[in-house]
Amino acid sequence: MNDHIQPDGSDAYEGAHEHDHGALGDAEFAEFMELAAEEGFDLEDVEGAIEAAGHGPLPVLAVVGRPNVGKSTLVNRIIGRREAVVEDKPGVTRDRVTYEAEWAGRRFKVVDTGGWEQDVLGIDASVAAQAEYAIEAADAVVFVVDAKVGATDTDEAVVRLLRKAGKPVVLCANKVDGPSGEADAAYLWSLGLGEPHPVSALHGRGTGDMLDQVLEALPEAPAQTFGTAVGGPRRVALIGRPNVGKSSLLNKVAGEERVVVNELAGTTRDPVDELIELGGRTWKFVDTAGIRKRVHLQQGADYYASLRTAAAVEKAEVAVVLIDAADSISVQDQRIVTMAVEAGRALVLAYNKWDTLDEERRYYLEREIETELGQVAWAPRVNVSAQTGRHMEKLVPAIETALAGWETRVPTGRLNAFLGELVAAHPHPVRGGKQPRILFGTQAGTKPPRFVLFASGFIEAGYRRFIERRLREEFGFEGTPIHISVRVREKRGRKK
Repeated sequence: MNDHIQPDGSDAYEGAHEHDHGALGDAEFAEFMELAAEEGFDLEDVEGAIEAAGHGPLPVLAVVGRPNVGKSTLVNRIIGRREAVVEDKPGVTRDRVTYEAEWAGRRFKVVDTGGWEQDVLGIDASVAAQAEYAIEAADAVVFVVDAKVGATDTDEAVVRLLRKAGKPVVLCANKVDGPSGEADAAYLWSLGLGEPHPVSALHGRGTGDMLDQVLEALPEAPAQTFGTAVGGPRRVALIGRPNVGKSSLLNKVAGEERVVVNELAGTTRDPVDELIELGGRTWKFVDTAGIRKRVHLQQGADYYASLRTAAAVEKAEVAVVLIDAADSISVQDQRIVTMAVEAGRALVLAYNKWDTLDEERRYYLEREIETELGQVAWAPRVNVSAQTGRHMEKLVPAIETALAGWETRVPTGRLNAFLGELVAAHPHPVRGGKQPRILFGTQAGTKPPRFVLFASGFIEAGYRRFIERRLREEFGFEGTPIHISVRVREKRGRKK
């Protein structure tokens, strides 16, 4: 496997992607497949595993509509499992709003906008707000309408938003449980969004035809490229819980008052993309602070902040999570960090108000970081003050470090030499009289780094975490999540 590795450790076939073999060039791919055949793997399964892990960012589908039309039920139907909260009243969706789905062999992300607070801003404004934030991050939209009720004024308001956004729209006429309801669905042609697809999200009726239409509307996931510079300024999502100082930080790095700052949590109405010169280069910062000024105590604000954060993270390459060092690390802080990690973005942790801490608080903060954020100990950390500008010069090097880790690729030969030594020195524990082994692997993608390992048996989660830890020790990967998938050889014995 080392025949194609150059003296500097680079891959002789890097950049040869015309046959979509992820990180592998044609000659290296042929050699890799020969090894897979020797180990008794199904070659189609091996190639499929590499291609599945080797895509670029997945396209995003937003599911929008007014309250109680069945959006979360439809999301559960699309993703094939009951994960979005469903209840027969508005306002039950909270926290995580993005899921991964697959249909007809194609993978994509689904943004659920089922969350709803009827009393926050009034019906029209609330529907418009949640739809607006989701559409911003989406490549295509499923607009869900209750076919039994028909098009309402609120539905018409969302239609105007969709037209303004210019994104492809698939119209879902939900709650059509049988042929008799299809006449109700036909009335929705009046919305001017094309053919209404009659669906029963509850029973699954018609969802397959609708998803076929969704695939036509969504772009293909781009093929993975390596070492290719991204066009334009690098995109940085500045995220964190309300009133943690995101707008102040943005103003400080910009050197001027670009964003309204107010002690009241939730001053910022819309995400503001700012081109900012910092550290000798231009960056695109997205401020995701708060929500409307008048909405500061209602529960709905948390939902909208979560939705906007998800939209910003999907658009970004690196997430800078701002944490108030003067307060205890909260569950909300942890959720925001998890959102960035699950989205596969590079990550920097910035602890704000550092200059206000006494020695006792600093001691307890370090303990909190170890216990509450130990799972992202790999993320670069900066201690800053958005108010005074302290240590702002450390922000850019931290972002650059995280992006470098996010784009790092380990050549296949070097990776397998590392895996061979690792397995020999630290074999997987024996379970049920058997000892599964990692046989070989490859890095199928970057942004974030994605590895596919091929094994003789099931690899436990603890051993996978051990492999990830050792990968970081050996190759760096500072500031980036790592995705590891394992394919197990079918029980048919090795080929002779």
